[in-house]
Amino acid sequence: MTATEFTGFRPAAFVFLRSLRRHNDREWFERNRDTYETELRRPLSVLAEEIDVRLAGLAPEIVGDPKRSLFRIHRDVRFSADKSPYKTHVACWFHHVDAGRGVGTQTPHGGAGFYFHMEADRASLGGGIWMPPRPTLQRIRQAIDDDARALEVILAGARRRFGGLAEEHMLTRMPRGYAESHPAATLLRHQSYTLGRELVSRDLLSARLPDVLARDFARLVPLVRWINGALGLRTLARR
Repeated sequence: MTATEFTGFRPAAFVFLRSLRRHNDREWFERNRDTYETELRRPLSVLAEEIDVRLAGLAPEIVGDPKRSLFRIHRDVRFSADKSPYKTHVACWFHHVDAGRGVGTQTPHGGAGFYFHMEADRASLGGGIWMPPRPTLQRIRQAIDDDARALEVILAGARRRFGGLAEEHMLTRMPRGYAESHPAATLLRHQSYTLGRELVSRDLLSARLPDVLARDFARLVPLVRWINGALGLRTLARR
């Protein structure tokens, strides 16, 4: 693989991830670091660059780059009972140019964007915003309370391809300040607003993976832009 062309992940990438599940320790990782760099980090960096080129025409306000889009392989174990030092997956986050990649943190949030995730035996793509901090979530809920119809239309148009919003961490009761009888009750009980689908192995092994991701990211642009609009983040016609 050259520095400028994505040719697909090779089988060795999945062998590495399977082995990392069994040998999740620093000594094993350091012995196999070259494999990680060659088979996973470098291809993922090239993939991020190729997706960024496509996003310039699809949603210019969303960007990807090797330094900011790739998630670190190291786990944050400070507050976890699981002290395994490494994640057993790799992932990319394509983020709003004005907000950065604050996904899933308590820092100023990165807004909505697109996501790619790959493990040894499964992979997925998605778009939206995952577990934003409370002030961000409150702004999204306020937009739903003001006028849920636009979001409902977007979700209806995406249902055949992606199903419904992911129900992870969905509240069983209405958030404070909203009546149980609210017409958009189901939408208001979500704590994440994401759509996505699973990928198959032939997608990951193919040089056409950037096109596969870009086609589905294009279908997810309306959701991403609706969320970012609710958060006051701009839409760009060009970069």
